[in-house]
Amino acid sequence: MRPKKTRWVKCAPGERCFKPRCKPLHELQGVRLSLDEFEALRLADFEELKQADAAKLMRVSRPTFSRIVASARKKVADGLVNIKVIRIEGGCCNVGGGSKE
Repeated sequence: MRPKKTRWVKCAPGERCFKPRCKPLHELQGVRLSLDEFEALRLADFEELKQADAAKLMRVSRPTFSRIVASARKKVADGLVNIKVIRIEGGCCNVGGGSKE
């Protein structure tokens, strides 16, 4: 398998963990959302950017961005539907402004 290209994110979200209140943490399964998946969700859904524009900011191709955001949406949906902890951590990312200089 080919190594992943480094993706650029605007800023690290810090320690982020979203946990359902209905069960104790030790009884819950988890979903891990990588930093690049978090950034793709932020750009596509929160900032409402077109995929081509968001891909440029992350310095990846548009098809790669599409795969990243699809993976992120599936993981978030899994966490919400199946009552799982959603943790944001890891990934092959550089933290910075996100625009090419």
